[in-house]
Amino acid sequence: MEKRLRVGVLGATGMVGQRFISLLENHPWYEVVTVAASPRSAGRTYEEAVGGRWKMATQMPEAVKNLTVMNVNEVETVAASVDFVFSAVDMTKEEIKAIEEAYAKTGTPVVSNNSAHRWTPDVPMVVPEINPEHFEVIEDQKKRLGTDRGFIVVKPNCSIQSYAPVLTAWKEFEPYEVVATTYQAISGAGKTFKDWPEMVENIIPYIGGEEEKSEQEPLRLWGKIENGEIVKASEPVITCQCIRVPVLNGHTAAVFVKFRKKPTK
Repeated sequence: MEKRLRVGVLGATGMVGQRFISLLENHPWYEVVTVAASPRSAGRTYEEAVGGRWKMATQMPEAVKNLTVMNVNEVETVAASVDFVFSAVDMTKEEIKAIEEAYAKTGTPVVSNNSAHRWTPDVPMVVPEINPEHFEVIEDQKKRLGTDRGFIVVKPNCSIQSYAPVLTAWKEFEPYEVVATTYQAISGAGKTFKDWPEMVENIIPYIGGEEEKSEQEPLRLWGKIENGEIVKASEPVITCQCIRVPVLNGHTAAVFVKFRKKPTK
């Protein structure tokens, strides 16, 4: 790519925003030019706004330290400075839905890490190796939003990426029933051991909302586009238990599957 795309990170001071910034350091396609966060961080340099809350194992990239944090609510101003944004805002679901649509309506593509739009019928939730054809629904979404260029795409719950790709690879054997137990790292809660010492040598056998996401979101990945909307698949039926474990990064799943057609070795 001759010219790198100008990227903005919404919710840049939080843990997920920090992860975006660390992953984008020296990226051949993208350059972080804008960081936006809550009004209380706005006006300060990124380094000042984050302060001692930098949670990544790597150092804060030099290229972002002196960027002035913009107010994420000043949508037009932020959007004017970028080609697209990654969204990691920490708000209520309704607030996230509203602000991500507001950015899209300015003609800015929004790639979101949040769950708020995962079930919006014309917003694709994509794992590229599984359902890239869902990107086709973006044209219908643009019509609804009244935009030529802006749109929203989202990623699924991180823990389902430990088993949904494997089940996709086994589709020919017709899996119809799945029992999964996920062992989810504390980074999924936006935590490190430093700020969550209670998790050392501990497990939490229930994570609110995670079981429903883990059971339903794979069905949306395997769904089909009908009349400008993504309609989820009906099978397999998934039952899931989600456990928080004392691991910093990396989710694990133990999965039992019933197939209509017996797989060969």
